[in-house]
Amino acid sequence: MLQHLPPSLLNSLQSAPGFNEQSFVRTHESGEQVVSVRINPAKVNTPGVLADFRERLQISDRVPWSSTGFYLKTRPSFTLDPTFHAGAYYVQEASSMFLEQVLMQTCALSEPLKILDLCAAPGGKSTLIASIMSVDSLLVSNELIKTRANILAENITKWGTANVVVTNNDSRDFQKLTGFFDVIVVDAPCSGSGLFRKDPGAINEWSLNSVDQCSKRQEKILSDILPSLKQDGILIYSTCSYSEKEDEENCDWLLSYPESSLESIQIKTEPEWGIVETLSVARKCFGYRFYPDRLKGEGFFIAAFRKISTEKVITDNGRKAKPIMASKGELLVLEKYIKEASHYTFLKFNNEFLVIPQSVFPAVLQLIELLYIRKAGVKAGTVIRDELVPDHELVLSNLMCPIFPLLEVDEVIALNYLRRKDFEIHTSLRGWAITSYLGFALGLVKILPSRINNYYPREWRIINK
Repeated sequence: MLQHLPPSLLNSLQSAPGFNEQSFVRTHESGEQVVSVRINPAKVNTPGVLADFRERLQISDRVPWSSTGFYLKTRPSFTLDPTFHAGAYYVQEASSMFLEQVLMQTCALSEPLKILDLCAAPGGKSTLIASIMSVDSLLVSNELIKTRANILAENITKWGTANVVVTNNDSRDFQKLTGFFDVIVVDAPCSGSGLFRKDPGAINEWSLNSVDQCSKRQEKILSDILPSLKQDGILIYSTCSYSEKEDEENCDWLLSYPESSLESIQIKTEPEWGIVETLSVARKCFGYRFYPDRLKGEGFFIAAFRKISTEKVITDNGRKAKPIMASKGELLVLEKYIKEASHYTFLKFNNEFLVIPQSVFPAVLQLIELLYIRKAGVKAGTVIRDELVPDHELVLSNLMCPIFPLLEVDEVIALNYLRRKDFEIHTSLRGWAITSYLGFALGLVKILPSRINNYYPREWRIINK
């Protein structure tokens, strides 16, 4: 049974829209856990594969506000599922999947958009955005903390999308990109009360003082990022907190902020979803609250705004460095490995080649000049003596031509591979091959006459025994 919720939290929520203390406390004390995943539609893309997932992961029902989200009957060991490491699905809390509805109802997702996910690690919302935006759109997935940015880059790589740039910057750094983004998602750091059922240990770290501190930090982040949102652009603000100070009151603050010029947007929901629509006290902003006693999900709040002021879009970033592109000879090598290679640009960056969609390449160059880039596009590898030494990113991407043979392995060998251990398998294959489990690429091996070299990234290896 979960330990008792802080009385100060319960007292502070008495006026919160939709709050029912008795059922709220009962749900938290039940110890019930809700497990949900969102499949990768670029990799789980046939009825047969989806049927296999239903059986293996024990899928029960769909998450009603998500096109690719599912609830599981029990929580398996995701670490010991090779398809998880292949990027076939992402373990994401169901309530936060509502971002899909907000984006669908506020944006023209079929058009080319520049989207910023500002506080993106570990990557749940970024992988969701990457799955529903157009192929000509660009997602900038940012995380301030370096170690978390590394995890973010890993999860984006596993998802396999080429039109994503991962950055490692403070929110104020984006002021260099005035009026640049069509959409900005700010899933702000918060006091975390919405995750108490999922993480009971967080209860001991919660206090009214932390709510105040988080609210001030959220205001700073929002004020930092507003100049980079273009006219008619969409700002989406969310937290995993129940506190009105971090939710509705911050929405009021946004509309009263002198430079904001925002208007609130109402999002359509279905009554059976159990989502509580709220109106902030001062400015009547629409917000959407998720309570675990009303729906299958954790605590969450989200609101959407449209920018109605005019901002000058930057046209010259003062770029000094000329990008180094692949030579004709290098192109002949690289293009053999990329599907529809004519749609991509090959940029040489730190002696490796990045594959970037032509439609977003100018914007990516701006970002490279102005921000700290952790990952851009898909890393193809290095060209040595007219041969490509492939990178792990290319193997996990959705871009690669079927050049290398697949080495299909069972679960035991797949897990040994993911632990970066040596393994033996009888095969007539030689040279580069892609280790595959249930048809999902896991990574590279090089098969020699006397051994198999494991090229799974050392920093990604499974430590779990």
